[in-house]
Amino acid sequence: MLLKLEDVVLNYGKIEALHGISLEVAEGEVVALIGANGAGKTSTMRAISGVRGLSSGRITFNGEDVSKLRADQRMRKGLCLTPEGRGVFPGMTVTENLDMGAYTRKDKANIAEDFDRVFGLFPRLKERRKQVGGTMSGGEQQMLAIGRSLMSRPKLLLLDEPSMGLAPMLIQQIFSIISEIAEQGTTILVVEQNAKQALSRADRAYVLETGRIVKTGTGAALLDDPSVREAYLGVA
Repeated sequence: MLLKLEDVVLNYGKIEALHGISLEVAEGEVVALIGANGAGKTSTMRAISGVRGLSSGRITFNGEDVSKLRADQRMRKGLCLTPEGRGVFPGMTVTENLDMGAYTRKDKANIAEDFDRVFGLFPRLKERRKQVGGTMSGGEQQMLAIGRSLMSRPKLLLLDEPSMGLAPMLIQQIFSIISEIAEQGTTILVVEQNAKQALSRADRAYVLETGRIVKTGTGAALLDDPSVREAYLGVA
């Protein structure tokens, strides 16, 4: 198992955001984590990536306990987070932003190859490689944020709300590219409010409610689950 969370508890001061959650991601999978606002989706991503320390529980990545490692140490091991809100460097060009994604790497010869891969996935970024990130549209910034993560050659790509604030046509495009990234061999864990897109692309999925996993199954099974359809897809 590439990633395993066991009874993970995460607190913000006296508030317990995650109440002992357990989940798994196997190599080669696309796994979705869906839930309403405040369910604990971003807290889960922060716990996995090391942005927030655990109160208790254990996180294993690639067979190693990483629970106490800093975020930068986890990234060097292949855990890379594309954060909610994108977080591009606004004063840097597209090329400079992508370069930042590769800053931990020593295999300089392969970095050019990864630029080609990112520009193949996101032709818009190639067209705008000299444009500064802060002047790009929301959709372009999301492409740049994902591209920057890919430049680190992650074993596991964590995507936190990749469709947030995007127009429906762009959401479709972003999820098509996420599927393409998975087909190229990158394992993906995606946290998403757009349950229909996430479940239709996922091999497996978890439903999170108020800091607890309440359902799990294949993406297709959860898409057909009446309670999931009613709560997250707006259909009975």
